[in-house]
Amino acid sequence: MAVNVVKENIDDAIMMKLDLKKLSSGSSKTFCIADLGCAAGPNAILNMQDIMDTIKQKHQLQCGPDSKMLHFQVFFNDKLSNDFNTLFSYLPLERQYFAAAVPGSFHTQLFPESSVHFMYCSYALHWLSTIPEELLDKNSPAWNKGRIHYSYAADEVINTYASGFAKDVENFLDARAKELVVGGMMVIIMPGIPDGMPYSQLTVAVMYDFMASIFMDMANEGLMSEEQVDSFNLPIYAASPSEMSALLEKNGQFSIERMELTNPATWLDGPVDIPVWVMHVRAAMEGMFAKHFGSQIVDEMFSRLSKKLLEHSDQVQSGYWERTQLFLILTRK
Repeated sequence: MAVNVVKENIDDAIMMKLDLKKLSSGSSKTFCIADLGCAAGPNAILNMQDIMDTIKQKHQLQCGPDSKMLHFQVFFNDKLSNDFNTLFSYLPLERQYFAAAVPGSFHTQLFPESSVHFMYCSYALHWLSTIPEELLDKNSPAWNKGRIHYSYAADEVINTYASGFAKDVENFLDARAKELVVGGMMVIIMPGIPDGMPYSQLTVAVMYDFMASIFMDMANEGLMSEEQVDSFNLPIYAASPSEMSALLEKNGQFSIERMELTNPATWLDGPVDIPVWVMHVRAAMEGMFAKHFGSQIVDEMFSRLSKKLLEHSDQVQSGYWERTQLFLILTRK
């Protein structure tokens, strides 16, 4: 889904579904926005500015040009290890909002009850908070030996991943339901998969399978141990619309204003550009691989991955990738 389409969908939701007259009816004119899982790049700053611009526009239309201006407080949240100094170096000097870092896991409550008006979570909720122990237990039917993901894995492995994701989302929604004001809005963007489609049909599954085989090759060459491969699992899960609907229904505190599967990026409009794809994947995963396997293997692994994907480009191009981004807009009941 191209960035401008994401922005258009968010803008439409704000203009049609966010009742600023009601949300700003109290004595305080402070409008609080939270970016959950913001990372350290400039996009977080740009995304928050876009959201604020649209909210200002809606406020003027709904409350009148003479109404008292909103004061914006933007909270940037991510794990303790996030480089907030780098993130804040991108803040514009003449910004018209207050900014603060909120380090901590978004699977727990981060803000006081009924204190946030708008929440945004992009490409963060699909990361599991922990790797389920069953995947690492040699005596478990869910032991994921020789693989690093649930792509092409046994049903027990898939179900274990799904259970871990469901628990995380339940905790996430419980916390957000406490923090978000009634009528407040939350946008979630994350990898997704069509209902009923096996993960093995996705293009990204081919890549994860190749990664695992490369790691096993490197273990056989003595560059790492086989135990290192068996003890590593990518903490990534792609949910279907029906899975998210069921979790939201179980929570019961949110209305689904919009939920759809969309194209995740403009560079996927057409045949997959393998070098660009690997570059994006490396940016997201290099630190995780270096921490587990050692930084010395990262260059070699990604070099082999690019070569292998290009050699098997027919497999890459035949995989499903068009509608693999799940886009949700929720309002607090």
